[in-house]
Amino acid sequence: MFRKLVLIATIIFFSAFNANAGSDGELILNKNKPTEVKDCFEKLNRATFAFNQVLDGVLFKPVAGVYKTLPSPIKAGVSNSLDNLSNLVTIPNNVLQGELKKAGVNSGRFILNTTIGILGLIDVASYFGLPEYEKEDYGQSLAAMGVGPGCYLVLPVLGPSTVRDTTASVMNFIGGDPWYNVTVNNDTQYFSDFDFYASKLTSGIDFRAKNFDAIENLEKNSIDFYASVKSLYLQDRQQKILNTNKIIETQDDSDWEEIESQ
Repeated sequence: MFRKLVLIATIIFFSAFNANAGSDGELILNKNKPTEVKDCFEKLNRATFAFNQVLDGVLFKPVAGVYKTLPSPIKAGVSNSLDNLSNLVTIPNNVLQGELKKAGVNSGRFILNTTIGILGLIDVASYFGLPEYEKEDYGQSLAAMGVGPGCYLVLPVLGPSTVRDTTASVMNFIGGDPWYNVTVNNDTQYFSDFDFYASKLTSGIDFRAKNFDAIENLEKNSIDFYASVKSLYLQDRQQKILNTNKIIETQDDSDWEEIESQ
């Protein structure tokens, strides 16, 4: 109970901060450009970014390198299972954004892939003609409601974010993520908190492996790696909010396959 009160207080604090940060209207993501998101905490962000690079070097990069060598069917099964779990957050956000058709399709995908697809390892929903929609989250829903991003943030381990998206991600821990509720909150006889954190760690490794060469090339060819990652993240985030695949500014197909949100 105390933990939930702390999280609620955090939401209120960041929401108030975010409202002030976007009060002049220039930070409303439905209208702005990614370059207009302010880096209010740049010194702290750069320090956190440096920490994350060290962590990547000692953990994610080596493990991702090994993961890359696994047979393709295994990697595809892991990715499918992780995508299937992400529907548990995508579906309620489809509803919040008024995309009821997509919510219905994604619900059908989740049911089919979880049952016939053996916990999502096999994407059988595609064989039934159910298209795969883009992932949605609470940060995207807030943006669709006109809430500005606030300042750019780099979170320890989790990486790039914004004040709005960090605030929205707290929703996952107060009932917004059914997977978190089943594992960490309730710790049922079938699932435990280990399953939740293991899935998140695996998701990070899967992402790093998919973008292994792209990230290495970006770091090698960037004058300022921090600035490059920030620019790419904000552009990718803008695309997801607007539900478009349009190439923006310096972004191209070689940047990286997919940037995970909070």
